[in-house]
Amino acid sequence: MANSIWLSEMYGKEIITNSGRKLGKVEDLIVDFEKGSVSSVLLVNADELIRSENTARQLAKNSVKYERVKNVDNTIIVSEELRPANSSN
Repeated sequence: MANSIWLSEMYGKEIITNSGRKLGKVEDLIVDFEKGSVSSVLLVNADELIRSENTARQLAKNSVKYERVKNVDNTIIVSEELRPANSSN
């Protein structure tokens, strides 16, 4: 099985956790050109993040690390994000 996909094919795909929770649709991607790979999938357009008042918080809230991606087909399946036991979110 090939482990690659055209980036343009990812836009608009629904992102769902492996437990069935819908997170949203792919609006944009963050690419690490040095590594030659996608680092994050954005649930909002990158321009919205840049213009937001608290970019770091909005990035954390509206992105999914690509390392969480388990499968890309008609939808993108991602693992649940593990949060520390003392997390206040």
